Amino acid sequence: MNIHEYQAKQIFAKYGVPTPRGIVVNTPQQAVAAAHELGGNIWVVKAQIHAGGRGLGGGVKLAKSIAEVEKLAGEILHMTLVTHQTGPEGKVVNKVYIEEGADIQDELYLGVVLDRAKEMPVIMASTEGGMEIEKVAEETPEKIIKVAVDPAIGFQGFHGRELAFGLGITDKNEQKNIINFAQKLFKVYMDNDAEMIEINPLIKTGTGEFLALDGKMGFDDSALGRHPDIEDMRDITEEDPDEREASQYGLSYVALDGEIGCMVNGAGLAMGTMDTINYMGGTPANFLDVGGKANAETVAKGFEIILKNPKVKAIFVNIFGGIVRCDRIANGILEATRMVDVHVPVVVRLDGTNALEAAEILKNANIANVIAATDLADGAAKAVEAAKKA
Repeated sequence: MNIHEYQAKQIFAKYGVPTPRGIVVNTPQQAVAAAHELGGNIWVVKAQIHAGGRGLGGGVKLAKSIAEVEKLAGEILHMTLVTHQTGPEGKVVNKVYIEEGADIQDELYLGVVLDRAKEMPVIMASTEGGMEIEKVAEETPEKIIKVAVDPAIGFQGFHGRELAFGLGITDKNEQKNIINFAQKLFKVYMDNDAEMIEINPLIKTGTGEFLALDGKMGFDDSALGRHPDIEDMRDITEEDPDEREASQYGLSYVALDGEIGCMVNGAGLAMGTMDTINYMGGTPANFLDVGGKANAETVAKGFEIILKNPKVKAIFVNIFGGIVRCDRIANGILEATRMVDVHVPVVVRLDGTNALEAAEILKNANIANVIAATDLADGAAKAVEAAKKA
């Protein structure tokens, strides 16, 4: 689950992570009131959507008067903001964040993510603040500092010093400030079961203080039961409606740009299936993991969600029957085709427990658009062929 910048900064504030003061609003009139409350003579008007690159898309603007705050808030609210993360369809802005101006002397990048290879959180930092970190990683990877922190010992002084030295911070007071900042941010990450925290940019002020000028946070959905306050921050208007519907049925769904719908049990098998489809010359239309409790209802709902995408020309069902028996899946698929109008070819590969019985069930059903496959490669090849003929 992701949250908005203003929500991330609310969490930061609880841990003493310094941020500029700001107020979230829904109308230009509220924006004017917020600017008056914040005081000063310069403000930043920021679109609140779950995506990066807001500034480049025109969603972050500087106001030098109260009248300009009102004007910019009116322009940004309800605009469709297109960034590199939203895709060409963009996202509608329903909230803006009015933030006080800051004395920016330098811009850095600071984040905390889980490194699955190291099996521990990694603090990432760079002197290239304000830049897309993916671009920095691609073009100048040497400018990214990575410091792994073993949760068994937690954040220590030597972690902070490695970050400070890596960022070229030589002033003793500034070193102390960045170390304290990173330590607090790591605590935010650990205490809240975060998957990712990103501050871009992290700014240094003229007095050597560090402020989170931006803030992004993503959380482990499986841990939200421990954090009802964070779960209450969920903004369903920012989530894909099909993905949200799928989650209600215990399905993990992510829409992609291809023409072959995928229905698989297990994330690893799903990734392997999509890779094989690509290898065979096709492109997957989605990631859909039905999990270990697939039945007629979940399969039918999976078909329904996949077929909402008009680009889908074929569906590849690739199930390994370990927890669930293949014959039950076969019967579930047949029942699902009666519950949902499946108007595209469905290639089915079932392997594992009772796979032979499942193959017999599909053969005897004699449904024209259900095509049996012997293995992963055969199934992917048949799905690609079926999509090309459609």
